[in-house]
Amino acid sequence: MADTQINIEQIRSDFEILNQKVNGHQLVYFDNAASTQKPKVVSAAIADFYNNEYSNIHRGVHHFSELGTEKFEAVRGQVKHFLNAKYLEEIIFTSGTTASINLVADCFARDVLQKGDQVVISHLEHHSNIVPWQMACEKSGAELKVIGMTSSGELDYSDFEKLLNDKVKIIAINHVSNALGTINDIEKIISQAKALNIPVLIDGAQAVAHLKVDIQALGADFYCFSAHKLFGPTGVGVLYGKKEWLERLNPYMGGGDMINEVRFEKTTYNDLPHKFEAGTPNIAGVIGFGKALEYVSQISIENIKQAEAHLLDYATKKLSEIGDLEIKGVSDKKAAVISFVVNGLHPYDIGTLLNQYGIAVRTGHHCTQPIMEYFNISGTVRASFSFYNTTQEIDFFVEKLQKVIQMLK
Repeated sequence: MADTQINIEQIRSDFEILNQKVNGHQLVYFDNAASTQKPKVVSAAIADFYNNEYSNIHRGVHHFSELGTEKFEAVRGQVKHFLNAKYLEEIIFTSGTTASINLVADCFARDVLQKGDQVVISHLEHHSNIVPWQMACEKSGAELKVIGMTSSGELDYSDFEKLLNDKVKIIAINHVSNALGTINDIEKIISQAKALNIPVLIDGAQAVAHLKVDIQALGADFYCFSAHKLFGPTGVGVLYGKKEWLERLNPYMGGGDMINEVRFEKTTYNDLPHKFEAGTPNIAGVIGFGKALEYVSQISIENIKQAEAHLLDYATKKLSEIGDLEIKGVSDKKAAVISFVVNGLHPYDIGTLLNQYGIAVRTGHHCTQPIMEYFNISGTVRASFSFYNTTQEIDFFVEKLQKVIQMLK
């Protein structure tokens, strides 16, 4: 698919930062897996709320409180539609994917897991889908089990099948690897888990900006993602949870808005979704996120997916022609992420010199140290693309990367 088929000039004009120069060069932003840039409509909505409509929500009866509540709750409806969730109350707002996973892990540690139980994760997980489950196991006495990976950067599905048994109380796995771009076969995982009545949590942080997610078709019990990876603001996350699970679990945090009645003898809790939304939320951020969802829906995830597939294919071919460069993660099913190493060179040095040409990439272990240990490397250079990137930017990136390699050799 050519860049112009999605009107790339119009799209790039919606993102003011893409017009900036860094070190005298036009910005080339290839750090989208860490966080995406924001269209102007998002920042405008946030500024308008703070400047012209600000108030706290849910408990006020005056004009601006009611207006803010209406706008905030409307975004919950947008998220429900975006995920195709069955019930509105299955959408919980958090501060991000990490907070969403911690919420579920802590609730399971208190309400579900017992000594001798097992939690299954994978070798491909972000630290945010490892550490909370380690903590949950420490609290409950459960045991953490890990699905292995292959040299191509994929899950070892035969290993997964061996780990399935009646001791497993939850499987927590990512939809797309942030470090390698691998798209996991979560449909297969969920189907096999359901045959044994095992609940599944999906870390969708890297998926929602690239793939259409139909939560009812998937059948996942929990699905988590962050607004900032979907062209929205930081500090906003979503936890989708099946209604029956959210009703079963006790609140994660106590405080305002998650209560029904408070007595010193006993407190009763609010109905869903507010039961899991203690305290004042990121009101402006959620409203801004609503504009991001509108923007994405206008372009369509399918168009975004096709544009990024073209960029991934183009960049993979170009980078594969560079000697001493090795791409890590070569699954046939990948999102628009390329992680690579150059023999004899440190990723940090490559990233630092690329920055001199205005090229933004991510270097290091990408919060996936177990993956790096598997490949026996300290880290990679990661170039991650979004639909507002172009093949011309990739050409410039490859040209300057070759120059950097020559400088460092």
